[in-house]
Amino acid sequence: MADIKTLLAELEAIHFFKEGEICVIGCSTSEVIGEKIGTHSSDEVAETFFEAFKAIAEKTGVQFVFQGCEHINRALTLEKTLADKLGLQTVTVVPVRKAGGSMSAYAYRHLSEPVVVEHIQADCGIDIGQTLIGMHIKHVQIPVRVNTKKVGEAVVTIATHRPKLIGGPRAQYELN
Repeated sequence: MADIKTLLAELEAIHFFKEGEICVIGCSTSEVIGEKIGTHSSDEVAETFFEAFKAIAEKTGVQFVFQGCEHINRALTLEKTLADKLGLQTVTVVPVRKAGGSMSAYAYRHLSEPVVVEHIQADCGIDIGQTLIGMHIKHVQIPVRVNTKKVGEAVVTIATHRPKLIGGPRAQYELN
């Protein structure tokens, strides 16, 4: 799957991945192979993508968390050390292909010490296949435009965040 490597290279070139930041990954492996979300989960796609994300994490210091599907309420699989650091409460579920999806199931089986949490406030995210990751990204979310519009057959949406602009007509947003 060259598309995922192309996408990640594009994002790396614009410094999307930052050390210590959290990036939520939503991925429908079914959509990647041209099928309807949730119908043809692919362990092979999940493995390829996981290895690509792992390489980026090792290179940049970004920390990836993997969103499961609606059948586990879009809960997130991540390393226990990160959950502990952020003070997140874990839940009891093991993502599998039919409840969680291949990507989160693969991550659960291949992270050092995996746990699952219901919510996180990630710094950014990559949504492959319209998995609806927005609920896990800090407010205010802003789109990131790249040339790679699809990975396989799946539509790609990328977001980061900025701090909220607050105040009224007298508010200033930069120091003059």
